[in-house]
Amino acid sequence: MSKYSYITEEGLRKLKAELEHLETVERPSISRQIGEAIDKGDLSENAEYDAAKEAQGLLEAKIAQLKEIVINSRVIDESKIDTSKVQMLNKVTIKNKKNGAVMTYTLVSETEADFKNGKLSINTPIAKGLIGKVIGDVVEVTVPNGVIPFEIIDISM
Repeated sequence: MSKYSYITEEGLRKLKAELEHLETVERPSISRQIGEAIDKGDLSENAEYDAAKEAQGLLEAKIAQLKEIVINSRVIDESKIDTSKVQMLNKVTIKNKKNGAVMTYTLVSETEADFKNGKLSINTPIAKGLIGKVIGDVVEVTVPNGVIPFEIIDISM
């Protein structure tokens, strides 16, 4: 049984575009490479053929994985998102109570996560600790180097 992935309209559009590119551009390119390698003769010692077949296997696995994600994605209606408590797609400003650092993250699906741009996967320890909490709450989040207390400063869209 697959679990659903909640995603924004934009995130789903990007996934579908990537899938289409893999199927219509990358797949034919690898097929051509395999054809060219076959044309060169003896396949038993043909490194180009082996590399192209391996690339084909990896590509097909990636296509299958993306199809699975797209099929199991549920688009979130951003107009119905509540900011009274932390949830998916909220922009959450938190303060590290140990060092005073203030950070703002938008909680997104695994496929939309982009830490450099402040998009934190809903599956990370920090996001999991914040879900359901309200402004003023302090949550203790276990991270690889210990436990960090974070205070929720703001919740917005």
